[in-house]
Amino acid sequence: RGSVRLTQPAILALCQYNWPGNVRELANLVERLAILYPFGVVDVNDLPEKFQSDVPIGETPRFSEELLANSQPMQYALDAEPRLPRDGLDLKEHLSNLEVGFIRQALDDANGVVAQAAKRLGMRRTTLVEKLRKYGLQRSDNASGV
Repeated sequence: RGSVRLTQPAILALCQYNWPGNVRELANLVERLAILYPFGVVDVNDLPEKFQSDVPIGETPRFSEELLANSQPMQYALDAEPRLPRDGLDLKEHLSNLEVGFIRQALDDANGVVAQAAKRLGMRRTTLVEKLRKYGLQRSDNASGV
């Protein structure tokens, strides 16, 4: 997996979020960001909308110089298209990870309702159900029926 860095506004947004899902929700977000932005820098605008809503416009946190020095955007994040890592990558695995990340995000956004998540992903519900089985994923507990 890639190494993800967060900008100051992104850190502020995450610090101000209520985290009703606690560690599980945070772990899912970090995994999703690592899949979507491998070796990149994540800004507040890259975060899912629900994490952006509590950030006051124009407000940025104050951090130590050491943290600021380590969180400067890398050239990769400035490029319009992703760069192949020096060591290469397993493209099939990377694409599977992207697919899993988008499926999880769609399910989270749809509160676990498979039909709504499938619509958001532009696929049939039965196709999404097959992918859930393929990847061993489950819809969230608060949804009814698959």
